[in-house]
Amino acid sequence: MPIYEYKCENGHVFDVMQKLSEDPLTSCVECGAPVRKVLHPVGISFKGSGFYATDYSKKSPKETTPKDASTSTNGDSKPASEKSTEKSTSESSGKKD
Repeated sequence: MPIYEYKCENGHVFDVMQKLSEDPLTSCVECGAPVRKVLHPVGISFKGSGFYATDYSKKSPKETTPKDASTSTNGDSKPASEKSTEKSTSESSGKKD
């Protein structure tokens, strides 16, 4: 059952546990004056594909996956094994006796 906060015209504030199906209170439990429910703002967080994760969170960005081990670190996209065969064939074809 939810707990509702009420405030009367005379300034008395009190909480009442009520079922959702019950009617709201109309008079103060202390003085009998008319009462109103006190509404409080709630925090919301929008989630889904249309919202940025960085808008609501201070978490660090996800780490990137490491590059494939077969690629070299000097910026070429060919594996090191192909480079060594290219180098040896170019050296042997360039020699003349």
